[in-house]
Amino acid sequence: MERYEAPKMIFPGQRDLAGAYRVAWGLLHDDAPAEALEILEPALEAEPDNVGLRSLRAWAFFRRAQLDKAIADLRFLVEADPTDVWARHTLGRAYERKSAYTDALPHLRIAAVMSGDAAHERAVARVLHLQDQLAQRVN
Repeated sequence: MERYEAPKMIFPGQRDLAGAYRVAWGLLHDDAPAEALEILEPALEAEPDNVGLRSLRAWAFFRRAQLDKAIADLRFLVEADPTDVWARHTLGRAYERKSAYTDALPHLRIAAVMSGDAAHERAVARVLHLQDQLAQRVN
């Protein structure tokens, strides 16, 4: 894989955040989350509350199965904008991947209702099924 570099500096101490976003998005689209994180971390140091950059970092963490880090960013995003369907659904999926079904369900349900997306509705059904299977094993 070719080596990607962070966008060039515009002014000393200031990075081109839009460039960092474009490069990181491209890397994530090309299934290179580790490289995307190399671009995102310095950009987020410069602007830690940037929702766009946080969304991409959450996506990168999720893709790398760094679920606790993904959850932290996704919780930030949901708190910043409770109507963000992507953040809400992905937060539910991150909890699901950790087998934290009770934590996953509220987020998956809200995302399903807000979006009306059949894939989101299937996620709710899947987690309910997994939760039932787990309960049956325990009993």
